[in-house]
Amino acid sequence: MSTFSSVDAFDAAIADMPAPDETAMASARNRQSQLTKPPGSLGRLEEIAIFMAGWQGHERPRLERGRAVVFAGNHGVTARGVSAFPPEVTHQMVANFEAGGAAINALCAAAGLDLQVLALELDRPTADFTSAPAMTESECLAALSSGAAMVEAGLDLLVPGEMGIGNTTAAAALCAKALGGGAGEWVGPGTGLDPAGVARKIGVIEAALVFHQVAPSTPFETLRRLGGREIAAMAGAIVRARQLRVPVLLDGFICCAAIAPIFAAEPAIVDHCLAGHCSAEPGHKRLLERFGLAPLLTLGMRLGEGSGAAVAAQIVRSALAAHNQMATFAEAGVAAGV
Repeated sequence: MSTFSSVDAFDAAIADMPAPDETAMASARNRQSQLTKPPGSLGRLEEIAIFMAGWQGHERPRLERGRAVVFAGNHGVTARGVSAFPPEVTHQMVANFEAGGAAINALCAAAGLDLQVLALELDRPTADFTSAPAMTESECLAALSSGAAMVEAGLDLLVPGEMGIGNTTAAAALCAKALGGGAGEWVGPGTGLDPAGVARKIGVIEAALVFHQVAPSTPFETLRRLGGREIAAMAGAIVRARQLRVPVLLDGFICCAAIAPIFAAEPAIVDHCLAGHCSAEPGHKRLLERFGLAPLLTLGMRLGEGSGAAVAAQIVRSALAAHNQMATFAEAGVAAGV
């Protein structure tokens, strides 16, 4: 049976999310206090180790089974001229991922992450959401479940990524619908639109918001009306990760926008998430501020694919290395309080 076999099943999953293991977090904090360093001197590395301990349920968390998944989908709204590239590029980039030639392939190899790619009906784009819901109920449930199926018990970290021409338009629409603010507050150049293209993109999103303004504002309805298959799949993967207590390292604007409708209803959805980086796409900074998440990196990246989060995974590895491998004051024979 599908993980999210019905809308009720999806709603129940986000209404009953497990919390971190407070005992494991307390043990991790205690270990940090005994390591051969002044308290707090490793800054956010200490916080990351404690965060990972809470979700893995161990005083000494690990990163042996880290998985990145690139979800790919095509969007009918691209017919409105919202992207600098044609939808065919989605197909071409999926082939590049599978051949090992993309940035995410190289970055996952460097970070020691397993990489999987899931293409979602690329030959059947979602509907143009300015005149219809992007997906039917069954299509959205299928995408959510496909994403959830990529997450299994025993993973130490999940890095969701995406590929889909036109998906910054869907992401901006999701944020505007779920979190408020005009389309212009969430729209950016995406893959390289000029000012006229950005203005056109804003107009398209404004038309979509008008068309869907009386629709229910539940997370599911917002995702199915204004999202895409790859965006819904990321949302499904992140919710499933929460059910299994797998910590998530979020990527850029589109990845974060996938859970914006859930956050609007259940802000605790971000509690098992770290923000890997802050994208150069302008809406991402605003979105992370709403989530209350401080990015680990700000490198001017805007590629997607999970690339920024894959780089940040190496910071997580460093945090766990220090936490697990440093000697305590007692072990090193060093007087506490140095």
